[in-house]
Amino acid sequence: MKIGIVCYPTFGGSGVVATELGMALADKGHEVHFITYNQPVRLDFISHRLHFHEVLLEEYPLFQYQPYELALSSKMVEVVEKYELEVLHVHYAIPHAYAAFMAKKMLQEKGIGVKVVTTLHGTDITLVGSHPTYKTAVEFSINNSDVVTAVSNSLKADTLRLFNIQKDIKVVYNFIDTKKYNKFHEEECKRNALAKSSERIVTHISNFRPVKRTGDVIKIFAKISQEIPSKLLMVGDGPERFKAERLTKKYNLSDKVLFLGNSDEVAKILCFSDVFLLPSTTESFGLAALEAMAAETPVISTNAGGLPEVNINGKTGFLSNVGAVDDMAKNTITILKDDEVLARFKHNAKEHAKQFSLTTILPAYEALYKSCSKS
Repeated sequence: MKIGIVCYPTFGGSGVVATELGMALADKGHEVHFITYNQPVRLDFISHRLHFHEVLLEEYPLFQYQPYELALSSKMVEVVEKYELEVLHVHYAIPHAYAAFMAKKMLQEKGIGVKVVTTLHGTDITLVGSHPTYKTAVEFSINNSDVVTAVSNSLKADTLRLFNIQKDIKVVYNFIDTKKYNKFHEEECKRNALAKSSERIVTHISNFRPVKRTGDVIKIFAKISQEIPSKLLMVGDGPERFKAERLTKKYNLSDKVLFLGNSDEVAKILCFSDVFLLPSTTESFGLAALEAMAAETPVISTNAGGLPEVNINGKTGFLSNVGAVDDMAKNTITILKDDEVLARFKHNAKEHAKQFSLTTILPAYEALYKSCSKS
């Protein structure tokens, strides 16, 4: 099939999933066209089956903010028409689903049909999409998509609660390529570059937005480090990084916390890790938690949103209420203080992650493409 993928080309979960999906589809013989304003960060190569089309924004003094939706819709029309795409798969409701609807209508004027698959990822629904400024347009775009998917049952429930949705929403979980994580464990994992052999390594990976509660990560680690010799790896960047660095100094942890910035070597970093911290206010799915589990890293997380669908309490890690710093620290120490307990949680995490493997989820998307292209 000929498939167009529209996403945010960033380190965020929706962009990562969209990019990995596109590359996997190309590996299976489909022709895939990415349509976005930058080349996605995890797009490893361009080939005869994998293409990138940049959405260009023209500077014009009348506009305080450039009208990205218009440029995106026009680019979709151009690519669909030129390459005879059958499906546009848009990730994130804002503004992609709305832009896809406009592109579809413009193409119909030319006698060209294309189907639109919209995947809802989380904040596009729960934080941004439900805002009165956008709600009507988002609701309209979802209802006028040919197929709608959500990355968790929790997100599906939130969407139905917040909007008047007439379409059936299919749950297709986020996925990972487990092979990427296996290779780092098969090779020597050079963790001594970051910590002593007697130290445990705790990791947090996010975009450092307020919803990720990076301050809680530092507070949790402060309690852990009082009982367990350990280092904390803070991976990512964003608006809360400065506050997290300041909190690190407040707790006299500067020699124990490493801020690594954004990285495209997440699998290698997780290879070093013993526990992953994710104290988010909400997570529609928790892709970072799943990546950690695939790398044999148990997860300490909140029980918000879709996280209980990924992290199994008492098996792959532990769940706590949002803001329960003491409980999350206690649970982390429970795992880290005993080698046998840590080994059991690591094994369980890796085994559970296999349920979300690329080989399991990819056929579900292929089936949806085929079903809507025939309708």
